[in-house]
Amino acid sequence: MERWVVADALTYALHHEATAYLASLRSKDRSPNTERVYAGRLALYLNYCAARPMEWATPGFLGLSGLQQWLINEPLPLRSRRTGGARPRNRSKGTANAVMTVVSDFLRFGAAHGWVSPSTVALLSEPKTLFCLPPGYDPGEDGRLRTVDTASFRFAFTDPGYQDLSPEQIARMLALAGSARDRFLIALLACTGLRIGEALGLHRSDLHLLASSRALGCGTEGPHLHVRHRTDNPNRALAKSRSPRIVPVTADLTSLYTDYQYERHTAGADGGDMVFVNLFRPPVGRPMSYPNTKGMFDRLAREADHPFRPHMLRHSAATTWLRSGVDRDVVQRLLGHLSPLSMERYRHVCDTETRQAVERVATLRDLR
Repeated sequence: MERWVVADALTYALHHEATAYLASLRSKDRSPNTERVYAGRLALYLNYCAARPMEWATPGFLGLSGLQQWLINEPLPLRSRRTGGARPRNRSKGTANAVMTVVSDFLRFGAAHGWVSPSTVALLSEPKTLFCLPPGYDPGEDGRLRTVDTASFRFAFTDPGYQDLSPEQIARMLALAGSARDRFLIALLACTGLRIGEALGLHRSDLHLLASSRALGCGTEGPHLHVRHRTDNPNRALAKSRSPRIVPVTADLTSLYTDYQYERHTAGADGGDMVFVNLFRPPVGRPMSYPNTKGMFDRLAREADHPFRPHMLRHSAATTWLRSGVDRDVVQRLLGHLSPLSMERYRHVCDTETRQAVERVATLRDLR
């Protein structure tokens, strides 16, 4: 089973503390994609320390502040050798904040194991009084909980929020997809709002695509799929929610799955219970991993010349349901959210809606 570690690029010696931190993520059932991303951010921090030189366990205030500024000022490496007239790219403040969050969590983990001093951990946060409370936040009796700890090394910036895709953009991606498997995956995410980890973790036995599944021991009527939290998937795909849920599917999605099954049979990848498997490169039949899937989405994004990420399809599904008047409780259940507060980020207002709102007010004024 795949494991992420952090090692010295020259000696290949493991960085034991960083590797232990990544192992702690696995013990918390964090997804393999989270582990992969965190490993890269830890390596970035350790390389920064080694180049100074600066001890990773005792960076000090100036060291952490310098890292924060370096993250946004240091140009990123070029993506290919074909530089041409490409302009240098820099990390955004949001990306820098994400790196600093991992570094801070790593240092706190080190303090819990005696590798980092409490004085270093004390630098990572500072008290802040909440004057404007977020939705659902309880300040406690007499407002005693209005003072919270916030990150010391965090840029203040306007978060653009999550992006969604228009129906035309999704149709464009389906047209660009080069295989029945990829078309089924894109349509599945767009129609059901599944997370990518949930989709890659699907087993064939989770798909109940007949009008009745009573023969399978399932009393749910109509085509549907089951999302289950499993920790033993061979590709380490993980459903974020621990609670199982049932998501209905459409006849069009069932048809796309039939096309994919024929393609899979033709490729000689019939074996195994995982739904999404490699078809075009060895080992054929091996369950698809997140890096494989990300590569496919990145390729389609380049061809379409606009961003295209799996989670954008989840936002697109939620936004479409909400705009169509689907009850928020129903959308919350479809998405697998335990708290209704998690729904706030899934409502994307478009220009057409704001235009209609303004014109509606103007119409009411004319009726006076």
